[in-house]
Amino acid sequence: QVQLVESGGGLVQAGGSLRLSCAASGSIGSINAMGWYRQAPGKQRELVAFITNGGIANYVDFVKGRFTISRDNANNTVYLQMNSLKPEDTAVYFCKAWARTAYWGQGTQVTVSS
Repeated sequence: QVQLVESGGGLVQAGGSLRLSCAASGSIGSINAMGWYRQAPGKQRELVAFITNGGIANYVDFVKGRFTISRDNANNTVYLQMNSLKPEDTAVYFCKAWARTAYWGQGTQVTVSS
């Protein structure tokens, strides 16, 4: 079992920045990759970025150049640095860990005002 706890969401003005954190605990050794998804009201959950155990980061097009995913292996934590935020980035952001099965965090709200 893997437990994921997100933090760092909040309210920010357009153009601002936020950093999300996702702390993993439990069967850490079973995790192959970690990443972030988001779900806006009335929309499906969508992938934002993920990072492999080897540190290779991947991003969807709509966040390239604005968001950066990183990981601190010593503290079993993954971060999502979000810069140049737009109102359309408003969503609940979920952390995900890929192991034998997928694990999800509880989500953290990000609201970007115009």
